[in-house]
Amino acid sequence: MKKILVGLGLCVGVCMANDALIQKGEALYKKCIACHGVNGERVAPGSKGNIKIGGLDKAYVIEQLEGYAAGMADNGGAKMIMYANMKNWKFTPSDIEAVSAYIAQLPKAK
Repeated sequence: MKKILVGLGLCVGVCMANDALIQKGEALYKKCIACHGVNGERVAPGSKGNIKIGGLDKAYVIEQLEGYAAGMADNGGAKMIMYANMKNWKFTPSDIEAVSAYIAQLPKAK
């Protein structure tokens, strides 16, 4: 019984931490709405598609945002806008993780 309670406590702690991460990501994502839309449904300027189109996972979004922050990512879209945004917004690694977690849980395009 003790193992079950400890496991349950761990799950609650992890779930609460994930909820906090998602909430932080949601607040940060508000900066993205103008181009990407409230739920990632909008095709951003120069983009090949919306951010929901392929059901983006968190690791992929992190990779892309880190690439834009470094001035290296290129998805064939308006990369200069993303380079400038990442520079101006000064997203930290934890900000990138949070917004990526939020984007990954957005409803997928049908």
